[in-house]
Amino acid sequence: MPVYDVILRNGLVVTESSALMMDLAITDGRIAAMGSIDGRAAVQVDVSGHWVMPGVIDAHVHLNEPGTDWEGFETGSRALAAGGCTLFVDMPLNGVPPTIDPSALMEKVACATGKSVIDFAFWGGLVPRRLDQLEPLADAGVLGFKAFLSAPGGPSADHGYVQVDDATLYEGMRILARVGLPLLLHAENGTIADAIRSQLEREGRLTARDYAASRPPEVEWEAVQRALTLAEATGCRLHFVHISTQESVDRIQAAKRKGLDVTLETCPHYLALTVDDFERLGPVAKCAPPLRDEQTRLELWDLLRRGLIDDVASDHSPCPMDMKRSASGNYFDVWGGIAGGQSTLEVMLDEGLRQGLRLVDVARLTATHPAKRLGVYPRKGVIQIGSDADLAIINPVERYTLRPEHLFQRHPHSPYIGRTFSSRVVQTWCRGHLVYQAHGEPTFPTAGIGQWIRSAHASHAERA
Repeated sequence: MPVYDVILRNGLVVTESSALMMDLAITDGRIAAMGSIDGRAAVQVDVSGHWVMPGVIDAHVHLNEPGTDWEGFETGSRALAAGGCTLFVDMPLNGVPPTIDPSALMEKVACATGKSVIDFAFWGGLVPRRLDQLEPLADAGVLGFKAFLSAPGGPSADHGYVQVDDATLYEGMRILARVGLPLLLHAENGTIADAIRSQLEREGRLTARDYAASRPPEVEWEAVQRALTLAEATGCRLHFVHISTQESVDRIQAAKRKGLDVTLETCPHYLALTVDDFERLGPVAKCAPPLRDEQTRLELWDLLRRGLIDDVASDHSPCPMDMKRSASGNYFDVWGGIAGGQSTLEVMLDEGLRQGLRLVDVARLTATHPAKRLGVYPRKGVIQIGSDADLAIINPVERYTLRPEHLFQRHPHSPYIGRTFSSRVVQTWCRGHLVYQAHGEPTFPTAGIGQWIRSAHASHAERA
């Protein structure tokens, strides 16, 4: 009789193509057997009545360490694990120093090692006057690079992480086309957005709706089209983050049909919330691009059903509570970032199944396709023999209302507080380690077991 480390029995296991009742066996952190398993294990868990999904791969989080008290790898990774996430990719800005050279990258790695309860990876920054750092960062192990077409703000701005100009963008794309790693883009035309903001502030228009009006859809899709034009000229692989409008998706899909290597993500908040919610909830729901209207929200769901959006990522962008307040009531002065990383999978299961998605669709959007784009598939992002045992266990009938005490991030604010979810993540396993247990006293590993996931490019560079 085979002996395994762990057997999970009688779960509804969600693979790339199906959701079937079966057992899973884990040995040395990987899926060793699937089906009706006649074997023994030191740990056996009955997950009858539960869904077993591939762990979320959140390719868009801001954990802001080192250098700030905004978040951190310990608190941020715990929040993500509580949401069923088993791998995150940290953005290069809002920490000090930002990840714009190899030494800053290694500071990040040192901060995460031993603290993160799940696996982690990093994006590098494409910024002016640092083009010579792109290849060294690629060799050091970043999975790709991030650039802003509008001013990013935040503490990293004083340390070199600023908006990219067109000349730097073009030359950076040429370099990355040669390196072979993707460029992620925050696609908003900062010049237009800043001009509209200035006009609204002169008129004393400072409300939530005024902020949303300062970044209309054309600010997004103009920047998307400009970047696509440069990508076609340079051959650079592109990934657009937090896309919020159908117009932008249409342009990206047209580029795909022309043969460009381009993908896009949207975020749970664009799928679950609208500008009306922003007005109701206040600054906790401020983000860029802003929340849109109900018609746009429903259009995004239609695009998801049709397979025209590749990924869903949280854009977890936390900050201290006082940065989400404005004594003057000026919404332009409030920090713009939604802290929702813990809720991604529960939002997608709650809203997504109501909107006609299947469990396999949710798994594809939150795990399988991100793994493929990051170059870590099939090790990550899928439940199959030989893959890492990265699993989210969901109780599909455990309704609960999110409260601040449920949140594990450093600053417990979220636009989803008060929302009742139709299902709940009750366990998370990363490489066969139980890294989150919901019931009783919520438990995490006593030490961070997360491993740094480096790009295949780094491995090639080391062998060269």
